Amino acid sequence: MGKLRDQMKRDLELKNYSPKTRSCYLASAKNFALHFHRSPVELTDEEVREYLRYLIQEKKASQSAISQTYSALKFLYETTLKRDWNGFRIPRAKMEKRLPVVFSQQEIQAIFSAARNLKHRALLMTIYSAGLRVSEVVHLKVSDIDSQRMVIRVEQGKGKKDRYTLLAQRTLEVLRDYWRAYRPKEWLFPGQPSKGSLSISSVQKIFGKVLQEAGIKKHATVHTLRHSFATHLLEAGTDLYHIQRLLGHATPKTTTIYFHLSRKDLGGVSSPIDHLERTGKPTS
Repeated sequence: MGKLRDQMKRDLELKNYSPKTRSCYLASAKNFALHFHRSPVELTDEEVREYLRYLIQEKKASQSAISQTYSALKFLYETTLKRDWNGFRIPRAKMEKRLPVVFSQQEIQAIFSAARNLKHRALLMTIYSAGLRVSEVVHLKVSDIDSQRMVIRVEQGKGKKDRYTLLAQRTLEVLRDYWRAYRPKEWLFPGQPSKGSLSISSVQKIFGKVLQEAGIKKHATVHTLRHSFATHLLEAGTDLYHIQRLLGHATPKTTTIYFHLSRKDLGGVSSPIDHLERTGKPTS
């Protein structure tokens, strides 16, 4: 793509997109151009439609990959090439609506018990008790822990926004033990070498190992701790507004998914099978 790539890169930087998003968008635009062996400048809405159809029907790409490609091409044509994307009338593929996995409180306790390494336990407890994203916990600094106000400062979280979230008393106690043992200086959870922060992949590996040690078979990721934090708050009676603020969601709509994960509203509802008259045990 040459000059066009450089122009798109500048536009993404001017719009203050994250480095990860910039990299993904540029890769998607490059793959689009390589598919037709022509510059996107020469391609029209028909080629865009054909390419998206190819990703869906032939390449069997995931829905997130298709959505990302759609967004990248929309940015390329609308922002960089100054074309009327709405005039293309290209529909965005519907995303599957899947509810995330949530741990029970017993499973959360089992995870902490299985994390025998003090640094790993402090790391996972901080993620769960504050509802942090993995990208947020690796960038925490020692100075972000405010024990006077019992809050954690999250600097430049998703959407380039600062926020405060909870510092639990139990987490603070473990963090103090961890600090006395490891003496971190700048980064709360330094990686190797100690001057840098812990990598996201390292956190994922730590969590996977601890999950295995805890004997939990659920298909979970580090982000499941964040989902569990929000769900458990809702079940404990915390209102949606405060959960939204703690999670750093831009709109309440994103936070309402936890209504579908919580059993709070089902507490007084029982299955009709429990009201049937019991019968004798079936014979083999």
